[in-house]
Amino acid sequence: MKTKLVKDLMVLISGYATVSQEATLYEAITALEEAQKKFDPSRYRHRAILIYDEDHKIIGKVSHLDILRALEPKYKKIGDTVSLSRFGFSPHFLKTMQDQLRLWDKPMNDICKKASRLKVKTFMYTPSEGEFVDENASLDEAINQFIMGHHQSLLVTRNKAIIGILRLTDVFNEVCQAIKTCEIQTE
Repeated sequence: MKTKLVKDLMVLISGYATVSQEATLYEAITALEEAQKKFDPSRYRHRAILIYDEDHKIIGKVSHLDILRALEPKYKKIGDTVSLSRFGFSPHFLKTMQDQLRLWDKPMNDICKKASRLKVKTFMYTPSEGEFVDENASLDEAINQFIMGHHQSLLVTRNKAIIGILRLTDVFNEVCQAIKTCEIQTE
């Protein structure tokens, strides 16, 4: 079987939802919706929006979770919620924290105001060094990065410039398709 490369599965930036760092949450959601309409319907839908700076260079991304977290600013009081979730706190403890901090007490009441005022640069995620992969890297290398970093996507580079995104859903689909072509002996 031919070795698959990252560039064989990536989505080019031109086919992905992108907005300026100065865009509002409303503009980001609208861009995501528009990109979904133009995207190949046989593939999984996008789960993030790429953010670019004044030079049109990708500098970050905003996921569905980032958007929901941004709508409830009290999450900033908690700190790094990703690290907290890995400690295995009980559902009772998490509910108590939600009640005490009044998380999602009434954020839906002024959602329109928040969406029109929140700038994506205030809540976007800036990728770390381990979230970039070269377009000519093997799919095996990319899978290792996904697993080791617990990433949902990797930014694809060519000569250090970001040219696309490799999504975990596409990689998983490719692995499943490869498994289904196996001739497995059943007993």
